[in-house]
Amino acid sequence: MTQLLSFVRKEFYHIFRDKRTMMILLLMPVLLIILFGYAITTEIQQVDMAVFDQAQTPLTRRITERLGANDYFSLYKMVGSQQEAHDLFRKGKVKLVVVFPAQYTGTPEESIQIQTDATDPNEAQQLAVYAASVIRSELQDAQVLNVSVSGIVPVVHLLYNPLMKGAYNFVPGVMGLILLLICALMTSVSIVREKEIGTMEVLLVSPMKPFFIVIAKMVPYLLLSFINVVTILLLSHFLLQVPINGSVVLLISISVLYSLVSLALGLLISTITDTQQAAMLTSAIMLMLPVVLLSGMVFPIENMPVVLQWLSNVVPAKWYISAVRDVMIKGLGAGAIAWDIAVLAAMFLLLTVMSVKRFKVRIES
Repeated sequence: MTQLLSFVRKEFYHIFRDKRTMMILLLMPVLLIILFGYAITTEIQQVDMAVFDQAQTPLTRRITERLGANDYFSLYKMVGSQQEAHDLFRKGKVKLVVVFPAQYTGTPEESIQIQTDATDPNEAQQLAVYAASVIRSELQDAQVLNVSVSGIVPVVHLLYNPLMKGAYNFVPGVMGLILLLICALMTSVSIVREKEIGTMEVLLVSPMKPFFIVIAKMVPYLLLSFINVVTILLLSHFLLQVPINGSVVLLISISVLYSLVSLALGLLISTITDTQQAAMLTSAIMLMLPVVLLSGMVFPIENMPVVLQWLSNVVPAKWYISAVRDVMIKGLGAGAIAWDIAVLAAMFLLLTVMSVKRFKVRIES
């Protein structure tokens, strides 16, 4: 028994000496419960909407006020034309537009249009159901119709994805996840492997500058990422019937930029880990969970708490997935995703500088 306790005590000493292990053991459960508790939600909260009121009657104004006053929607703007509403959709400013016909009085023969951005079909369906429920409730409260709630059915228009195909939503997200994991994970593991077998020392004492060592590590995985991008686009278009409404060149260009960001992130991870196991674990924690939970790949970012919305801004996949959806599904051009491109470019430069700087530190030491 004494020997057993000695070995147990020894293991505790090993764990306590390794700060990274301690952080994983103690902080991981806290981070997971916070992320899963707040990020994974299907509730609709304060989604920006617009209203095109052609009737301008007391009834339509009451319905508009009711929509803007509940916890589901936030009135972004009153639009003056259908084209203005579509422009807001294309720019990603709103997720829902309610259109009142001229001379609307609330009779069953008249229809209120509910237009939603069906790029994410599940969210679009929820938005339409919530908006229809609010409209029905206001009509009943105003005693316009002597019918049940289920008797009023607004007309729903699903933009960009009228068939409600799930592939329209998950293909951009899967592209972001695959490229990040392949580039970052494989790059970090390959460099750490050289440390373990001793070949990294040969590189560090060679006359080659750290910047060129970093570039040399990036090039092979960048070429492989380019092949993966082309393969994913071909399979998505011809097998899953996902349209490519925008420029293919622009789509591939933004994917290459995102791959560079992922490669730089993998290089940075390799400079802070010493074993392949640690590199894989760090990559999984730092990359996979944020991509799945905070990038908008599965769960709408606008439904998350403000703190997590701010935190999602440091996740490269958020900007990439948003850009891919705008180009691939909505058919937008470079001007519409200029901010996404600028953020990804800034991330690439920052991560590359940090990686090169850490390589220099290792040479000097």
